[in-house]
Amino acid sequence: MATQSDSQVYQGEEKIIVAIDLGTTHTAVSFAHAYPGSVVDVRMVTRWKGQPEAAGDSKIPTIVAYEQGKLVACGAEAREYLGDETYEVSKWFKLHLHPDSMNFSDEPPAYDSDTGASPAMEIPPLPSNVTLAEVYTDFMRYVFGGFRTFFQKTTPNGLAIWDRLSSNIVVVLTIPNGWDTRQQEFLKEAAQEAGIVQSEEDADLRIEFVTEGEASVHYILGKINHKTWLKKGTMFAVTDAGGSTVDSTLYVCKALEPKLELEEVCTSECVQAGGVFVDRAARSLFTAKLSNSKFGDEETISDMVEKFEQRAKRIFDGSQESNVIEFGSRRDNDREYGIIQGKIALTASEVCTTFDDVIKRSTDSCLKLLRGRKVKHLLLVGGFGESPYLRWRFEEEFGSNGTDVVTVEEPS
Repeated sequence: MATQSDSQVYQGEEKIIVAIDLGTTHTAVSFAHAYPGSVVDVRMVTRWKGQPEAAGDSKIPTIVAYEQGKLVACGAEAREYLGDETYEVSKWFKLHLHPDSMNFSDEPPAYDSDTGASPAMEIPPLPSNVTLAEVYTDFMRYVFGGFRTFFQKTTPNGLAIWDRLSSNIVVVLTIPNGWDTRQQEFLKEAAQEAGIVQSEEDADLRIEFVTEGEASVHYILGKINHKTWLKKGTMFAVTDAGGSTVDSTLYVCKALEPKLELEEVCTSECVQAGGVFVDRAARSLFTAKLSNSKFGDEETISDMVEKFEQRAKRIFDGSQESNVIEFGSRRDNDREYGIIQGKIALTASEVCTTFDDVIKRSTDSCLKLLRGRKVKHLLLVGGFGESPYLRWRFEEEFGSNGTDVVTVEEPS
């Protein structure tokens, strides 16, 4: 793999390139208008329907709301329908597309189960009378439409440029390391149904796939000056810990001059783990803990899991003895079960249990790459990769062997 400098002047044909990272829990879009004789500037889409424009969020929730099989809303707007029995909100639908090799050989505990074992991978069901292809088509149409609007409104002469180049936009889709041609063909068909490409032939010409592992290393090299930590012969690992998968790839630096050259050392690893499985374990924890409480109903448990994901899970580093989840109002009390004024506290050991299975799967996957090799750096990326507790556990596992574990944060 050869890389080129971000400041290199582009000499090719004028084009628009859009990259869509459709994740299990969140989705992000980046793009570039490549013009001959200019330096290519990569931008993020930071305005989406349903999100305050001042927020500048580059990520939107990967959810789609339906009413009796008919599309109602996507992304942030679909949040309004969570918990409303009139609507069905599809979330984590990416799990339905994982190949059997991921669902069974590296199988996490059953959905909403506290047994830790199941004969098959259970995932949230799709809405009634809606197929997986329809969910993907609806969401991809929404995402591409948001990108089109953002490009036209934030690019000088954007409407004219779009009209001139839109029929030949290069579309880059990120996929987990463990996906194969079946998933790629599925996404091409969904893109065609969404109107992103016009035909099967057009899809073959304009849609490109990049594994999350390869996308991660390019992101890292764009964020960090490689000359400060890489030299010829340096071996390093990149672990992309996302919503539902943890992808790990091992590289060796072959050359720094005249340009950086990297080579994959061995076949990359992909394990079904990630942030959603921590959330799922938290749901099981709350359900068991509050089984006889008046706050043990499904709606309240869902509120607790949402608040856990938004704060406690993200800041937990293993040292906090009390982790407060604010889910209700001051009138919500059940002291027998630790609920006081709409808050419930989890001990450090309780929070650790929500992470344990996912971290074991993640470290075991990395060990397959690192065992017996002198790996200088392990770079953690991805939304779940920003977890302080995940990083600490990785440091415990790999730091004793001289591997430096570094978190490379993503844009919010």
